[in-house]
Amino acid sequence: MAAVDSFYLLYREIARSCNCYMEALALVGAWYTARKSITVICDFYSLVRLHFIPRLGSRPDLIKQYGRWAVVSGATDGIGKAYAEELASHGLNIILISQEEEKLQAVAKHIADTYRVETVVMVADFSRGREIYAPIREALRDRDIGILVNDVGAFYPYPQYFTQLHENTLWDIVNVNIAAASLMVHIVLPGMVERKKGAIVTVSSGSCCKPTPQLAAFSASKAYLDHFSRALQYEYASKGIFVQSLIPFYVTTSVTAPGSFLHRCPWLAPSPRVYAQHAVSTLGISKRTTGYWSHSIQFLFAQYMPEWLWVWGANLLNRSLRKEALSCQA
Repeated sequence: MAAVDSFYLLYREIARSCNCYMEALALVGAWYTARKSITVICDFYSLVRLHFIPRLGSRPDLIKQYGRWAVVSGATDGIGKAYAEELASHGLNIILISQEEEKLQAVAKHIADTYRVETVVMVADFSRGREIYAPIREALRDRDIGILVNDVGAFYPYPQYFTQLHENTLWDIVNVNIAAASLMVHIVLPGMVERKKGAIVTVSSGSCCKPTPQLAAFSASKAYLDHFSRALQYEYASKGIFVQSLIPFYVTTSVTAPGSFLHRCPWLAPSPRVYAQHAVSTLGISKRTTGYWSHSIQFLFAQYMPEWLWVWGANLLNRSLRKEALSCQA
């Protein structure tokens, strides 16, 4: 009986001594929960403020805000083409840069006829390296360039492991994804600084959020573009220049397999035109954005999920996309 009483007294003493620690842990838990709840509420408010409220008001005057001409690289397909058309719908004259002259001429004619703006085409293969930039610099020298959109990019034929990539693909990723954006900014930025206004939009990718297996070189190059844009914003915001890192997730394009789940989920992967309409509405508002409401939700999940979960999901998705691509080639 004495042993039972002793054990009970010992238990009460331990419980009493631990009580303060339990209270402290409860306070920490309550603080953490409150902090996360506030963060989620702020993220939801930012999503509404960025992607829905601007579309309720009148369209901004981009010519007055930035300038009369916009330069769009990679303008013959996908986001680049749609972004050029959306800027033209605001009245901006468009300079289209890509390597396929026939497509360029067709897109330029469509934009000029549809939106009654001036268009200029420049044929340039960014994969050839530094030799192409002197003619571009000369052609843009005396123009009032208000907006630069860096959309030209090199991608894998389909998700692959690094050793399966051809060496030419790696060089294209370096020359097109990294060098092209850097040098195009270097060409147009001095004029913008002189005029004390302008906007630079660099299209990165949702794969830059975390290391993305089977897209290793591509996702690393897009991470460079994201950091490059954010650093430029800090350098030149005080000089009247707005620099935006645009981080889209999946968008349906002409190379997307017709029967793929991306075509079956337009809310998850919008068309380039729908994406561009939303993305242009964020210009001047957010220096780092996905450009589309459902992509912002995906971005939030990517930010909060552990890296191992991102890698698992990326492997699963990329295996599926590789299988679809190979089945289309068969």
